[in-house]
Amino acid sequence: MILKILNNIVAIFVILIVGFIIIPLPPFLLDMMFIINITISVMIVLMTMYVKDALQFSIFPSMLLITTLFRLALNISSTRLILTQSGKAGQVIETFGSFVLKGNVVVGFIIFLIIVIVNFLVITKGAERVSEVSARFKLDAMPGKQMAIDADLSSGLIDETAARQRRMDIQREAEFYGAMDGATKFVKGDAIASIIITFINFIAGTVIGMVQGGSSFQDVLNVYSIATVGDGLVSQLPALLISTATGMIVTRAASDSSLSMDVSRQFFSQPIVMIITGVTLVGLCFIPGMPVPQILVIAAGLLFAGFSLKKRSELTAAVAEKAESAHAAAEQPNDTDYFKNIDNIYDLLKIDVIEMEFGYSLIPLVDENSGSSFIERLVTFRKQFAVEMGIVIPAVRLRDNGMLNPNQYVIKIKGEEVSRGEILVDYYLALDPGNLTGTIDGIETIEPAYGIPSKWITRDKKEMAEIYGYTVIDPLSVVVTHLSETVKKYAHELLSRQDLNQLLENIKKTGSTVVDDVIPNLISFGGLQKVLCNLLKEGVPIRDMETILETISDYASTVHDLEVLTEYVRQSLKRTITRKWSDGGQIRVITLDSEVERLIINSISKNDQGTYLSLDPQSTQKIVSKLMECITKVKDVINVPIVLTSPLVRIYFSKMLEQFYPNAVVLSFNELNSNVQIQAVANVTLE
Repeated sequence: MILKILNNIVAIFVILIVGFIIIPLPPFLLDMMFIINITISVMIVLMTMYVKDALQFSIFPSMLLITTLFRLALNISSTRLILTQSGKAGQVIETFGSFVLKGNVVVGFIIFLIIVIVNFLVITKGAERVSEVSARFKLDAMPGKQMAIDADLSSGLIDETAARQRRMDIQREAEFYGAMDGATKFVKGDAIASIIITFINFIAGTVIGMVQGGSSFQDVLNVYSIATVGDGLVSQLPALLISTATGMIVTRAASDSSLSMDVSRQFFSQPIVMIITGVTLVGLCFIPGMPVPQILVIAAGLLFAGFSLKKRSELTAAVAEKAESAHAAAEQPNDTDYFKNIDNIYDLLKIDVIEMEFGYSLIPLVDENSGSSFIERLVTFRKQFAVEMGIVIPAVRLRDNGMLNPNQYVIKIKGEEVSRGEILVDYYLALDPGNLTGTIDGIETIEPAYGIPSKWITRDKKEMAEIYGYTVIDPLSVVVTHLSETVKKYAHELLSRQDLNQLLENIKKTGSTVVDDVIPNLISFGGLQKVLCNLLKEGVPIRDMETILETISDYASTVHDLEVLTEYVRQSLKRTITRKWSDGGQIRVITLDSEVERLIINSISKNDQGTYLSLDPQSTQKIVSKLMECITKVKDVINVPIVLTSPLVRIYFSKMLEQFYPNAVVLSFNELNSNVQIQAVANVTLE
C-alpha cells in the first residue's frame, strides 16, 4: 500500500495543489505548505549545482511547472486569508513581513519590489534567453553529433551499444532543452502574477479594512502592509530560488564533478590571477578616502593564497614530471629488449588497407579536435559508396608524416603509395570548366583527383572567381574528392575474403538460398571474389548480388573461364550498366569498325589457362593511335570516353586498352538496355 502511494505521490501532490486553490486552508496548514515550498525550492537549486550534466535532472521542466502551480495555489490561499481574516494569514507571512518592514512601510515595499525586479528582469529573463538559444543550438547540432557517432562506430572506437546510448542521450538532451525553452515561460508568468497578487492584497485589504472593519487608515496600513509584503516575500523567495536553478541548469556544461568542485578547481588553477588581483587591490589604497584596512585584509588574503597555490602547483608539476620519466623508463624498454619477444616483431607486419599521411600544415584540416569535418565527410562518402558500388570500404587510417612537404598528403593502399597531392589550407581551388568570362590571378596547379589545370586563389577572390565562371572548391573538399576517386579506382583491391563473406551473410538474412546453391558447388569462394573484382575494376557496381549469383548459377557449370563468366554477369547487369553510363536516355559512344573487330577476333589465342589476345605490336599501336585521335575529336562532347564493341571483342579490347588509356570505358551491345538511344560520335578504323 505504501509503495503504491509513493509511486503515485506526484499525481496526489498535483491534485492537492488544485484543491488548495478551491478549499480554504487554516493558517497553521498554510504555514506548513509555505515551509514545504521553501524546502522544495532549496532542494531543487542544490540539485542543479550538484548534477554533472542536465540529463541527470531531466525532470526539471516538469518540476518547474509543478512548483510554479504550487506557489500560485499558496498565493491564492494566502490572499483568501488576508482578505477574510483581517490580514491574519499565519506566522510565516507575519514574520517575513515584520522582519523586512522594520516599522517602515515604504522601505519594506521598495525592498520587495527590488527582489521582484531582480527575479523578473535579471534571472528569469536571462534564463529564458539562454534556454531559447540552447534549444536552438542543440537541435542544430544534432545531425553533426549523429554523424560523429557513426564515424566512431565505423572506426571501431565504440560498439553498437555505446552508439545507441549516445544517440539516445543526444535525443534526450535536445528534448530537454526544447522543454526548458517553454518551461521558462512559467517562471516569467509566475513573477508577473506575484506582483499583481501583491498589489491586489494591499489595495483590496485596505479597502476592506476601512469599509468593512471600520479601522483607521493608519491601522489598516500597518496590518495589510505586513501581510502583503510577508505574502509577497514568502512566494518570491522560492520563486527566486527556482529562477536561479533554471539559469543554473541551462548554463551548466557537462562535467565530471559538481559545480562547487568545478568552481574551486578552475578558480584556483590560475594562481597568477589571484596575485595580480591582490596587487590591484593594494593600488586602490592610494585613492583618498578608500577603506584601507578592509582592502589590505582582502589583498593580503589573495596574495597569500596566490603564492601558496603557485608554489604548490610548481612542486606538483615537478613531482609528476619525475614520476612520468621514471614510469616511461620502466615501461618502455629499448628496441633490443622489446623485439626479443618475437610476437612484437609480428606487430610490424600489420598494414592498413587505406591510409593517408599528411604534412604538418594539413593536420588542422583533418583533425576533428580542431573542428574539422573530415571524419564526417568520410562517413558520408562511405555510405554513398556502399549504396553506389555495393561494398563497404574499410576505415581510413590518418597519420602525420614529418618527411612530407608541409602542404602535401599521400594516399596509400595496402601500405603502398598510389597517389599524392598538394594543397594550400588558406586558399580555394578554382577550376576552369571551359566557359570562363574572365580570368583571375592565382597560383597555377593541377587538381589532384582529375588532373584538371586550376589555380589556388585567396579567400577574397572567391566571389569574383565564381562570377567569372570558375568552379571554386575548398581545400577539405579537394582532399575528400581525391580520396574518393582513388578508392573507386582501386575498389577491386579493397574487396577481401572477409568482406565478401559479410556480403554473402547479408544476402542470407533476406532468406535467399542462392548462396548455398552456388558456393561451393558451382564456384569456389576465391572464384567468386575474382568475378566481383573484375566487375569493380571496370566500375560495375556489385550491389545486386542475387542477380550476380543467379547468373553464375546458370553458366558456371559449362563456363570455367572466370573472365568469360564475368562477361555473362555483366550482361545480366545491363540495367545497372546502362543507368551508370547513359545520360537522359541516350549514350554517346565511340564504335569500332568491322575490320578492327575482325582483326581482334582473329588474334584471339587459347591455352591451358584460358584465352588471350595475341595481336602484333604494330596493329595494336595503330588501333590505339586511331582511338586516341577519335577521343581527342570528341572530348568536348563526352567527358568519359565510352567504346562500344561486339560482346566477343569487349573483354580483349578492354584488356588491351587498359595499358594505354585506363580511364576509357569499354561496353558491349549486350550490356545496354534496348530502350537506350545509342549515338555514335566517332568510329575507329584502320585507314
